[in-house]
Amino acid sequence: MIEGGSSRNYIETKKLMYGNSGAWSLLMDKLTTVLADFVQQQIEGGAQVIQVFDSWAGALGIEDYRQYCLPATTELVQRIRSLGVPVIYFGVNTTSLLPSMIETSADIIDLDWRVPLTQGWKAVGESRAIQGNLDPIALLGPNKVLRSKVEDILTSANGRPGHIFNVGHGIVPETRVEKVIDVVKWVKRFHSNKEKVIR
Repeated sequence: MIEGGSSRNYIETKKLMYGNSGAWSLLMDKLTTVLADFVQQQIEGGAQVIQVFDSWAGALGIEDYRQYCLPATTELVQRIRSLGVPVIYFGVNTTSLLPSMIETSADIIDLDWRVPLTQGWKAVGESRAIQGNLDPIALLGPNKVLRSKVEDILTSANGRPGHIFNVGHGIVPETRVEKVIDVVKWVKRFHSNKEKVIR
């Protein structure tokens, strides 16, 4: 919308954000309105949970995030929650922002692969649900390594309520579908074996 394509540094976006507060505020209002309307249509179409994917928040420092991003995101999350569905909130490379991200009142915070689950829970609060956080590139590696990473995450979660296993970002195009199927099987088998041990 602003950069004209993908970006690592968001130079044009930040120039607008820093240089024209009126335009930035208007843009945030418009995006919130459009996204809330779109989400309502998704819910009417059967969506039972909505994930807000904040792909650029990690490019901001804490103070900039709180000033330029958090108010609009909070408004969006609250509008979605008022429609009666839970909200998952995800940001890429947002370790330092996690304590601020919970102020949106999102039901679940999605962690990227850089944040260990224990650290994520500590940052967002032990009672909050989290989602994550397998490195999506691990899906391109050997099965032995991939399975070990999956089991490490599940062991770290320790069967506690409020953990949704997921990759800690999107799956890259080079990923073979069979690898994703394997991960799903391992997650199910891990939980099945744990239940047998408990019984």
